[in-house]
Amino acid sequence: MDPAQSPESKAAQQKFSSMLGAWTGVCRTWFQPGVLADESPIEGRFFRNLPGEFLRHQYTSSLNGKPRSGEETLIFNSITKRFECVWMDTFHMNYAIMFSDGEATEDGWFVVGSYDVAADTPRWGWKTVYQIVEEQRLQITAYNVSPEGQSDKAIELVYTRRRAS
Repeated sequence: MDPAQSPESKAAQQKFSSMLGAWTGVCRTWFQPGVLADESPIEGRFFRNLPGEFLRHQYTSSLNGKPRSGEETLIFNSITKRFECVWMDTFHMNYAIMFSDGEATEDGWFVVGSYDVAADTPRWGWKTVYQIVEEQRLQITAYNVSPEGQSDKAIELVYTRRRAS
């Protein structure tokens, strides 16, 4: 059987298809546990990238009044049966590209990657949870994971599907 035709691949592509289009919402950012540092409007769109099953997410927002933008490219790896993501943006990942991978959940999926803080310093983890709340609502929540394993909310993005005008 072609791995791209597996039940897992088809379910992943259904999730991706449900996200296609333009979205608007709010992005909340925390730098310290429990202390909201910023809440800003965000605009994003999900579209197919390249032939095949890639999904691209581009977004623009601000952080503490300064413009911020970024993008992710996502795919479900039909061989490993895992979701994969590459992410870069103008604030969090402005010096490298983060690669993450993870598993399906009932209402979406999660991916886990890691990033460098400084030379000769242990890498920190970054877990991103994609939750399709309903047809018109999507939530993306990211957690910083310290080298010791402590997980704290870093970003919460709540999207509502933008209505066609």
